[in-house]
Amino acid sequence: MKKLLALSLILLLGFSVFAGGAGESAQAADGEETYLIGVSKLMSHAALDAVEEGMQDYLATTGLNVRYDFQNANGDISTSATIAQLFKDEGVDIAVGIATPTAQALTNVFTDVPVIFAAVTDPVDAGLVPTLEGNDTNVCGVSDLSPVESQIKLLMDITGAKTIGNIYASGEANGVALRNMAKEAVEKLGGTFVDAAITNSSEVMMAAQSIIDRVDAIYIATDNAVISALSAVDQVCSNAGKPLFSSDPSGVSGLDCLIAWGFNYYSIGVATGQAIESIINGTPAGSIGTVMLTDPADFELWFNLDTAEKLGIEIPQEYLDMAAVIIQDGEQITK
Repeated sequence: MKKLLALSLILLLGFSVFAGGAGESAQAADGEETYLIGVSKLMSHAALDAVEEGMQDYLATTGLNVRYDFQNANGDISTSATIAQLFKDEGVDIAVGIATPTAQALTNVFTDVPVIFAAVTDPVDAGLVPTLEGNDTNVCGVSDLSPVESQIKLLMDITGAKTIGNIYASGEANGVALRNMAKEAVEKLGGTFVDAAITNSSEVMMAAQSIIDRVDAIYIATDNAVISALSAVDQVCSNAGKPLFSSDPSGVSGLDCLIAWGFNYYSIGVATGQAIESIINGTPAGSIGTVMLTDPADFELWFNLDTAEKLGIEIPQEYLDMAAVIIQDGEQITK
């Protein structure tokens, strides 16, 4: 229903010809200003799609007249650059980059038009902003930095795993940053870290197979290229009888993944929509800085008790009490 309401609103709105503060926005039929928002998404998977949905749903509640141009880079960085140039040619009022490479492409093209990044782990390391606090650039956004050490500690505590495997995209800043955090966390916790690098999603299954016999469990961070092929990792882990932990709960429904703990990416979308609203209402993008979600309601913890039984693992009741979703007897139970 939310999607239908948002779509209905979009269809009623006019086309914006305003470009980045150099003139005035187009006028809707009722005389109100309309704004063209260019949204560049790295690829389509549950988490990034949820960001897009949360953003639209929030803006549909604001009464603002907005129109979207949605573009999908399908995992290709060069396509991200092409999309950024398309948005510049169209004269978008605000450019939104969902995931690191698309956000980087937008900041390379736009210097005056507000750029908002969403679902970016480390925007400073990615070169999007100079600091996490407010700045004098045209860039702001929402981080999806996960509590990597806490996630890995939970995996090790519940499963007893000592050697943790990880798959990451070597060509994506987000993937490399998360791989480094995971390695540091595993070694700090007294474990051994084994990794495998990929260049695209088609290599994920082979990477998982290359390390599965050398690890006790596999930890997958919010690496877009890997998350988009999570089912392949799940299959390898299931066949080998090894636990799988995912940092993205939005993509584990229907899988054998033992534990998922991370952001509800719809909340990241809502926060992105709030940043767009603030900018339209006159707040400079740079002064917004990087939004870090800290409310426990923005995170979800999932346990698959069917998988736990197959692996001979018992999930302590104290953890089950904290879970948002439990899968048992093939049913997904939401608390």
